[in-house]
Amino acid sequence: MSILKRLAEYRESEERLKWEGTFADYLELVKKNPQIAQTAHSRIYNMIARAGIEVDSQGNKKYLFFSKELFGLDQAIERLVEEYFHSAARRLDVRKRVLLLMGPVSGGKSTIVTLLKKGLEEYSRTDEGAVYAIKGCPMHEEPLNLIPHELRPEAEKELGVRIEGNLCPACRFRLKEEYDGRIEDVPVERILFSEDDRVGIGTFSPSDPKSQDIADLTGSVDFATITEYGSESDPRAYRFDGELNKANRGLMEFQEMLKLDEKFLWNLLSLTQEGNFKAGRFALISADELIIAHTNEAEYKAFIGNKKNEALQSRIIVMPIPYNLKVSEEEKIYKKLIQQSDLAHIHIAPHSLRTAAIFSILTRLKESKKQGVDLLKKMRLYDGEFIEGITDIDVEELKKEHLDEGMSGIDPRYVINRISSALIRTEVDYINALDILRALKDGLDQHPSITPEQRERYLHFISLARKEYDEIAKKEVQKAFVYSYEESAKTLMDNYLDNVEAYCNRNKLRDPITGEEMEPDEKLMRSIEEQIGISENAKKAFREEILIRISAYARKGKRFDYNSHERLREAIQKKLFADLKDVVKITTSTKTPDENQLKKINEVIARLVEDYGYTPASANGLLRYVGSLLNR
Repeated sequence: MSILKRLAEYRESEERLKWEGTFADYLELVKKNPQIAQTAHSRIYNMIARAGIEVDSQGNKKYLFFSKELFGLDQAIERLVEEYFHSAARRLDVRKRVLLLMGPVSGGKSTIVTLLKKGLEEYSRTDEGAVYAIKGCPMHEEPLNLIPHELRPEAEKELGVRIEGNLCPACRFRLKEEYDGRIEDVPVERILFSEDDRVGIGTFSPSDPKSQDIADLTGSVDFATITEYGSESDPRAYRFDGELNKANRGLMEFQEMLKLDEKFLWNLLSLTQEGNFKAGRFALISADELIIAHTNEAEYKAFIGNKKNEALQSRIIVMPIPYNLKVSEEEKIYKKLIQQSDLAHIHIAPHSLRTAAIFSILTRLKESKKQGVDLLKKMRLYDGEFIEGITDIDVEELKKEHLDEGMSGIDPRYVINRISSALIRTEVDYINALDILRALKDGLDQHPSITPEQRERYLHFISLARKEYDEIAKKEVQKAFVYSYEESAKTLMDNYLDNVEAYCNRNKLRDPITGEEMEPDEKLMRSIEEQIGISENAKKAFREEILIRISAYARKGKRFDYNSHERLREAIQKKLFADLKDVVKITTSTKTPDENQLKKINEVIARLVEDYGYTPASANGLLRYVGSLLNR
């Protein structure tokens, strides 16, 4: 069986990752590649950078490490990586801070931490991310910590590294008792990070404060061995198995950190600032790990409002993780979640998820004081659409207008729950935008945290999303119908271009039948230009732009055709559709279409299925719906 072969190959690959030697052997590795001895923060930053970075025309960075799972959070991720991970990797003071991700529920905070954990597990299995530790150390300690402080300046100069930590009590005892102080003989092994095996990755979650013990973090005395070793201060009588111990060299996650009892939080004071923590009857124990936590805005405000927390506040770097504010990215979130379910086989008609995303984004946006920019325009601008009269600078100003934008609104989890409800309840083999909007509306009554005022506001946004979908649906059918009349569209465009050329060159046209000279047909040109909002004042510039494009194509030996100018094509389609509207009305609403109408319907359905991603059933549903819109 192929799976058995793959299991054997996997075992072999795991065996190849094993390495064991003495401290002397390890020194040779470090001499060849000093990066082996990098800090936890440096390791995490290099892991992220290794996946690649894309930079857009505005200089914004997209970190590919996060891009497959997180959508629409590029700016928040860029700030997180640049201001925290990159700075911490360079040993700046931010590495001595707890990283607190703060944002609304279902906004991506936990996903960021999960990606970092999984990434570290995979990175430790690469040559660049290889991690070595003292063999048998319960804290997987950096072997260079064996070097005495007196010799470190010389060792750092020779190896090209920095050595910061102290030996843990267990290794200090073993060095003295087992190896008689011979550091060069201490065994070193390669370790692989694993959350399941508790190597380099720790997770701490709050539970009942009465039963939760600080030992969960720092380890505990092994009472079964006290009689054997005689003292609680003997390292052999202590279990160094707390989350802080096991997360050394990697990452420690505090889930819902601000819900923790204060005694747990105080341990973080010295760990963040000095890189050590207190456990049992031992001196301070060194730990090199990223402390990352997450919380919501309400809990954070309550935390900073408590004067007793001031010391810890100064040791926290807060990174806001808002909701995504781009419709196209929100759509990707829903697609990802649906594909992970057992309902991925049910057809979701095109634009259905986009309609749900429009509703979600509208609930998260805040009204702008900028004249002429309502929420719908703002939504389009944030999604990268061009709106005449608004520049990129205007968009940046809009984003700075409300610093807390995206910190409230409908969360993706609610929307996907309602989409799931629509998928489960469908009696046909597909759902469309109307099914989802209906499910969203029904769910508002069941949402526990929505006030009556919010409900009214959200119902208004459902109505706006419906209107947006109506326009999308009409355009979809318009394009499919126009394709059936493609020759008419090309003829109309050629006619328009002849008139534009005569207008710009101040020439007259010759009637192909009578041969008489005529002025350019202003009525025809305006009837097309008005379809895409070209004003009377802007018509000359638009026509000249078309002529320049035609000349540019001619110079390159190309023919200017129906698809050469996107806005002109849209105008031609809209004009032709307006002329065909009566035909569409009749064709889509007739219960018993005649042979010609049936042929036209089948052509349009075939077009919707082949080119636009519909099934025959959902295409039929779209035609019926658009027919009802046109007949209102």
